[in-house]
Amino acid sequence: MNQIELLNAKSISGDISLPGSKSITNRVLLLAALGSGSISILGSLESDDTNYMIEALKKLGVKVNKSGAQIEILGTNGTFTNNNAELFLGNAGTAYRPLTAALSLMNGNYLLDGIDRMQERPIKDLVDALTQLGANIEYKKNIGFPPLKISSPNLADSPKIKIKGNVSSQYLTALLMACPLLKRPVVIDLDGELISKPYIDMTLKLLHKFGVNYVNNDWKSFTLKEAQNISNPSTINIEGDASSASYFFAAAAIAGDVNVIGINDQSIQGDVEFVRVLEKMGAKVKFNNNSISVSKGKTLIGQEVDCIMIPDAAMTLATLSFFCKGSTTLKNIGSWRVKETDRIQAMHNELTKLGAKVTSSSDALTITPPNSINDGIDIDTYDDHRMAMCFALLSFTDKKIFINDPDCVSKTYPNFFKDFNGLLNV
Repeated sequence: MNQIELLNAKSISGDISLPGSKSITNRVLLLAALGSGSISILGSLESDDTNYMIEALKKLGVKVNKSGAQIEILGTNGTFTNNNAELFLGNAGTAYRPLTAALSLMNGNYLLDGIDRMQERPIKDLVDALTQLGANIEYKKNIGFPPLKISSPNLADSPKIKIKGNVSSQYLTALLMACPLLKRPVVIDLDGELISKPYIDMTLKLLHKFGVNYVNNDWKSFTLKEAQNISNPSTINIEGDASSASYFFAAAAIAGDVNVIGINDQSIQGDVEFVRVLEKMGAKVKFNNNSISVSKGKTLIGQEVDCIMIPDAAMTLATLSFFCKGSTTLKNIGSWRVKETDRIQAMHNELTKLGAKVTSSSDALTITPPNSINDGIDIDTYDDHRMAMCFALLSFTDKKIFINDPDCVSKTYPNFFKDFNGLLNV
């Protein structure tokens, strides 16, 4: 297995321009493919997950021309030209779930598959909701999980559908993006408390840019009052990835000063709120026109943090806890269980290796840092990009720490370690 040793850095400083947001890029790619007219997408993320979406769209007959971070797409007016396709989507949830919803409302025959971990990630709640609309979806292996066979639907006229909101926000995002294909009014009712609301807010704001407007009924239901067509704007700019920014922000809070270019306090990404948590912990934060700067304060103090609004960036707080005075508790992180790996268990395992006292439950994690971090530790990453990037913060120790399979960061940020190490002062 490939492995890297973390640098023993004294500080971090400099400016960093981040790659585009994965969540925004994959949403925009699918909306552009479903929409009418041509669109130029600027600043898109180049990564495994976005490449899976692009290749799937090409297989479905969408005209996609890519030149670096700029992508030109000619929309299909909601009708892909290839209605018989097998799609392999790796472990890209932001591609698999929305494509499942969109294809299930079209005429055609499709097989959607992924890597072994994708076949362990639940999708039953989304399939159940789509079935209410008349979708024809078959589980090819285990009930409730990919791979899926999708056949032509028998679309129902039911004005309402219901979906659970407490497992993954990607299910609701998938429905919100697909329902305009019905060409009629629809109401999506939520069963249970909706988690990861910022990701739904992001979806709604992006849909608005494409001419589709839902009424948000206090996060309990979403109403499409009339038939609305997805219409492509001529251009759209992708924000820098706020989740990826969290590693640089946290590093600055520990040992320096970093200015992250490409996002600001007007970002549509919920994870930008991560810097507010850093402020409470003791870091200094400054919002600029097109960037956010974070610098070290006097002492970082562990906090009890409700992470329901920052589910991905919350992982960074787990490793940041090693540099805090006192314990850190992360609450409302139940969605970690159904991500690229069971992140609660994975974090528990690796933090414990390093000497931390860790307690975990189905939706919470408490970390008490050790007086001295254990030396000579190999960090397993579980084929999870965020596990690899989070533990880069241990570069600010004098211990030998190794990251196993660092190339897993290619899922969202292929150049992460190059960029991160480039700002370190050793």
